[in-house]
Amino acid sequence: ISISYCFFFVYVWSLIISLFGVTSLFFLARGFVIGQVLMIIFSINYALISYSFSYYGELLTYAGMTLPMAVVSLVSWIRHPYKKTAEVEVDSKLGLKKAVFLAVSAVVVTVIFYFILKALGTANLLPSTFSVLTSYIAATLTAFRNPYFALGYAINDLVLIVLWILATMADLSYLPMTVCFIVFFINDMYGFICWKKMEKRQKEFINN
Repeated sequence: ISISYCFFFVYVWSLIISLFGVTSLFFLARGFVIGQVLMIIFSINYALISYSFSYYGELLTYAGMTLPMAVVSLVSWIRHPYKKTAEVEVDSKLGLKKAVFLAVSAVVVTVIFYFILKALGTANLLPSTFSVLTSYIAATLTAFRNPYFALGYAINDLVLIVLWILATMADLSYLPMTVCFIVFFINDMYGFICWKKMEKRQKEFINN
């Protein structure tokens, strides 16, 4: 991300926010609460950057969904530490009630956002709507402390990579955001691996 800034002399704001976002994923991958704090900061500023390119889907997703869910996740993670450490307790059991809630609410949220985004004349409507769906699922799983939240975000990253490539083709100042989400994808896959290891380690401790 820093290299892309040096080569293309893009906005410092985009660079700093991209670095905030990537840094948050390192902590989230290890199950540390500070990652949620950094994600809140990233969400606010990312929403503003999205607004500057008329990506209203990303604006609404992060300001109206990812940001509030990050706050909810922050509270959830603080309330469920693993053995009073900085690491969060993994909850891999989704359960029927949570699964039904997630499925129904995801459909409702996506449909509502589709019509809102369409009315606002959102650039790249279908990818933006799909981004809403994947973001909502990932954000909800994060609040549930479920390891598969990282896979949800990884899928969302692929959508965002496409969106910001399109934006970069129009204005090179958005290049750090493209690189940011490429790194996001790598880190989210790393995060999923870490959370599965955390899940296994915590279960082994309980069984012993």
